[in-house]
Amino acid sequence: MTLVEALGEAVDDRTVPFPPRTPMSGAYISLLPLSLSRSPDLFRHLGGSHNAHLWAFLPSDPFLDQDTCDAVIKQWSLSEDPQYFAVVNLQGEVLGVMSFLRINPEHRGIEIGWVVLGDSLKRTRQATEAFFLMLKRAFDELGYQRVAWGANSLNTPSLSAAERLGKHWIVKGKRRDTAWFSITDDEWPAVKRGFQAWLHEDNFDKDGKQRRSLKDCRDSSARKKMYQVFTGMRS
Repeated sequence: MTLVEALGEAVDDRTVPFPPRTPMSGAYISLLPLSLSRSPDLFRHLGGSHNAHLWAFLPSDPFLDQDTCDAVIKQWSLSEDPQYFAVVNLQGEVLGVMSFLRINPEHRGIEIGWVVLGDSLKRTRQATEAFFLMLKRAFDELGYQRVAWGANSLNTPSLSAAERLGKHWIVKGKRRDTAWFSITDDEWPAVKRGFQAWLHEDNFDKDGKQRRSLKDCRDSSARKKMYQVFTGMRS
């Protein structure tokens, strides 16, 4: 074995674009560049003392009044990294906020974070599609190699969500309170097929209840792909 073979394949070292501040639209949800005009809706769904629990694992304090919300949203709307998006439903309501951060075009790495979703979005098709849109932009539109997501190790819902979406553990330090997940570009095709199968209207009954879980859809897609590869090798 040569030294080159031992070291493995060369990594694509091209630089990818910085994410554009442009809308991302799906069948159930849209992600729109955050602006001050969205602040009243955001405060309605994320602000006030009754929504303080949504901010428990974030470094930002809850929006306890509209003025505070306006000031923060104005600052966020001007930020390049993190790059914030409003999560907007088909009725035009702003139900949450998400961002790209630690954006590194040179090394083709990017993170999804600052995710704050109102209670009405929890465990819904809309929330799942919002993450799917972020991943599609990073991998398909821009060509990033790795998308990461950090979560407080005590934030059980966020950890469960990351694993459900197909992200894999990469670090869990005993002296730190952050768990890190990631998806790489070689894992993305199988993860993407799982998302597409899960989000398809045939996967939901008349009451909107899922027929198969996202994990089942992803595993089924992986098995189908392996079968196609195997039968292709035999033909």
